Amino acid sequence: MASKITFRLTLSVLIILVVLGIILYPKLKPLLLKQNSTNAAPGPGGMRGGMQKTSASGYIIVPNELSELIYSTGSLLPDEEVELAFETSGKVVGLFFEEGSRVKKGDLLAKINDKPLQAQLLKLQAQEKLSEEKEFRQRQLLDRDAISRESYDQVATELQSIQADIMLIEARIAETELRAPFDGIVGLRLISEGAFAGTQTKIVRLVKVSPLKIEFSVNEKYAGEVSPGFPITFEFPDNALKYHANVYAVDPKVDINTRTITVRALYPNKNEELKPGRSVKVEAQLSKIENAVSIPTEALIAEMSGEKVFIYKNGKAEQRSVVTGLRTESQIQIKEGLNFGDTLLTSAILQLRENLPVQLDTLVTNQ
Repeated sequence: MASKITFRLTLSVLIILVVLGIILYPKLKPLLLKQNSTNAAPGPGGMRGGMQKTSASGYIIVPNELSELIYSTGSLLPDEEVELAFETSGKVVGLFFEEGSRVKKGDLLAKINDKPLQAQLLKLQAQEKLSEEKEFRQRQLLDRDAISRESYDQVATELQSIQADIMLIEARIAETELRAPFDGIVGLRLISEGAFAGTQTKIVRLVKVSPLKIEFSVNEKYAGEVSPGFPITFEFPDNALKYHANVYAVDPKVDINTRTITVRALYPNKNEELKPGRSVKVEAQLSKIENAVSIPTEALIAEMSGEKVFIYKNGKAEQRSVVTGLRTESQIQIKEGLNFGDTLLTSAILQLRENLPVQLDTLVTNQ
C-alpha cells in the first residue's frame, strides 16, 4: 500500500515539472541562446571563451654600449698664480713691465731704491780687497815661520767676516728687485712708480694659463675609482663644444661637510684659448661595457625574492628572473636572465603575469 502511494507522488511531481517546463521554455530560450553565443564568440584579440589579450609595448634587445657617467660642476684654475710683492720696504724707482704682457722666469719687473745698500757694498768690497792682500802677506810669513799661526788665523777670520757681510748686502739688494718666479702673463699693475711699497703691498698679479687646471668634486663613493690619469670631458654652460683633460691629483681627504672629494685635472690649453676663472660642467666616465645586455629601468620589477622582467614569447608573457649589473639614469645592465633578440615587455608591467596573452602595440629596438 505504501509503495503505491510513493509511486503516485513521484509521478505527480514529474507531471508538474513537465508542465512547468512547457510553460517556461519560451521565456528561457532567448537567455540560453545569448549565453551560448557569449561563450562561443571570440574575445578581444581573437581568443575564444578564454582570457582577454593585454596590450603592451615590446623592446627587442640588441648589443648596446653602456657607460656609467658622473656629472659635476667645476672651475678653471691657472696652472700658477701669484700676487707679487717686494721682500723689503722702500720707494719704487722703476716698473719694467707692460700690463697684460708676457714675461719669462727671472725677468726684472720692479725695483725699489737700493742706493744705501749699494754704497755699503762698495765700502765692503774695498775692505775685502785690502783684507785679501793682508791675508796673502800673512800667509807668506806663516810659510816661513815668521809669524804665529794665531796671527794668521786672526787675519783670515777678518777676511771671511767681510766676505760674509758682502753676501748679506747682496742678498738685501736682491730683495729690492721684483723678478718673475715663472713664465706667465702679468695683469694690471697695482702701484705707481715713486710710491712707497711695503712687504704687504701688491705690485702685480702673475698668471700662467698654459696648462689650465680643472677643479671639481665627486661623491665620496667614487673616491677609489677616480685616480691620476683618469680622463674627463668638460664644457661651458653657453657652449656645447667639449674639451678633454686628465686627472692629475686627488685630494686624500673627504670633505666632512659635503661628503665629496676634490679632484683636479689638467688641460694643455696650448693656444691659451681658455681663460681661468670660468665655470664648467664636468663629465667623467667611470666604466664602459661593450655589447651589454641592457634594458630600460622601468621594465625591471623588484620583489623580495629578487628582480624579474617579462618577455614576449609565443604570444604570451613569460617571466624571467634576472641578475643586474651597471646602472645608469635610464638603463640597467642584465648579467643573467636575458639574451640578445629577446622581446622585453616595457608597458602594462603591473598587469602582466605568467602565460598571460599579450597583444604588442609597438615594437622598438634598443639603440
